[in-house]
Amino acid sequence: MESGKNFIVGIFDDESVLLSAVKKVRGSDVKIHECYTPYPVHGLDDELGYKRSRISIAAFMFGITGTCLAFLMMIYMMGIDWPMIIGGKDYVAIPSFVPVGFEVTVLLSALGMVGTFFVISNLKPYGKPRIYDIRSTDDKHVMAIDLAKNKKSTDELSSILKDSGAVEINEKKF
Repeated sequence: MESGKNFIVGIFDDESVLLSAVKKVRGSDVKIHECYTPYPVHGLDDELGYKRSRISIAAFMFGITGTCLAFLMMIYMMGIDWPMIIGGKDYVAIPSFVPVGFEVTVLLSALGMVGTFFVISNLKPYGKPRIYDIRSTDDKHVMAIDLAKNKKSTDELSSILKDSGAVEINEKKF
């Protein structure tokens, strides 16, 4: 996480005010860093212009890796390391490997998606989260604007936030 960044933070009382404010602020050519709400707000991700998550691609890749690893492990164990004839079948009986292959596919997909989500969301065990306003976990909605990514001055951004319905405007430095 970068340090020495300056943000201007708008605090909103109501989710409908926040939704209209996002539209207004983005319409003023201001890039919003992120919005934090105490609960999921329907339509906020659309208003912020987020694209569809690519975590499903990560899940597929982890799943394929799990399938390959499971089949390689079983082929090595049953065919090379300790060959056994079970029920008169060949050493490497692929149909009997399917249940274990499926389970390892699901396990690696799930663990891979959780790990990917933690890395993407910057939720590392050694990381320190940025808290723009502690009340965003209670009853307030917070809009954070990175000053370095916008050409407008702090006064102009404060004015835009105030006109959009922010009840409080603060500056934060991390």
